[in-house]
Amino acid sequence: MVTRTQKQAVLKLGGIGAVAALLLGAGLQLASAGENSRGTRAAGAVTVSCPSVADRVGAVPAAARAGVDQELRNLEQQIVNVNARLAREPGQAANQLNDIAGKRRAVLDRIRLNITRVGGTAPAGLESLAGCVLNGADNAGNGNTGDAGGVAGARTVNCPSVSDKLPAIPAAAAAGVERELGNLDREIANANARLARLAVKPEGGPNFVQNAILGPLKSKRTAVLDRIEIDINRAGGQRPNLDALATCTLN
Repeated sequence: MVTRTQKQAVLKLGGIGAVAALLLGAGLQLASAGENSRGTRAAGAVTVSCPSVADRVGAVPAAARAGVDQELRNLEQQIVNVNARLAREPGQAANQLNDIAGKRRAVLDRIRLNITRVGGTAPAGLESLAGCVLNGADNAGNGNTGDAGGVAGARTVNCPSVSDKLPAIPAAAAAGVERELGNLDREIANANARLARLAVKPEGGPNFVQNAILGPLKSKRTAVLDRIEIDINRAGGQRPNLDALATCTLN
């Protein structure tokens, strides 16, 4: 249990360092969310596990730092809120995963806007951090038993990075390419959210993930990559060949 003194000490720190310390404090809170008064973890306690964001935002302009710090705190508060809800209603796990993914996506969009509106570079891959998974869901009343198909073993998609494979982008194509990179991130986040739901409530046969998630994801990525190639070529740049980056696998 994090004490009030610890929280006050965290809040006295400045800048991104303050956020890092705050995240540590929130992590301690989350670690104890499923514990009882004796400090032992309650049987069947369910909590959410979300990707770290603070270490993925890159260089934050001074003019955007306060706003980004606030949004990072919002992300941690969302996790705390969901864990509190799961402690009361573990049977709502699937709904809570969908809910927090949508809220995180909105916060991640605001982080990107905070940085870009003051001239900073939009962080790559933020959309892929929207989806969360569940810990300790084997006794949450959802029928899972903690095996590979359970939430504890929820998988995520592993897609090749694109931004670092692009050639020099003409200024006239920069906005369009940035928009399409965001679309790639959004498709990854959607696929991960679908996998998280499947971990809570499995469906389909052995080829379901390939046919319903990985296959359509490849098609969508192919379309986006084609648009990136066209944007660059239309603005006078050399058209890259990005076809090999369309296929994703599972982690």
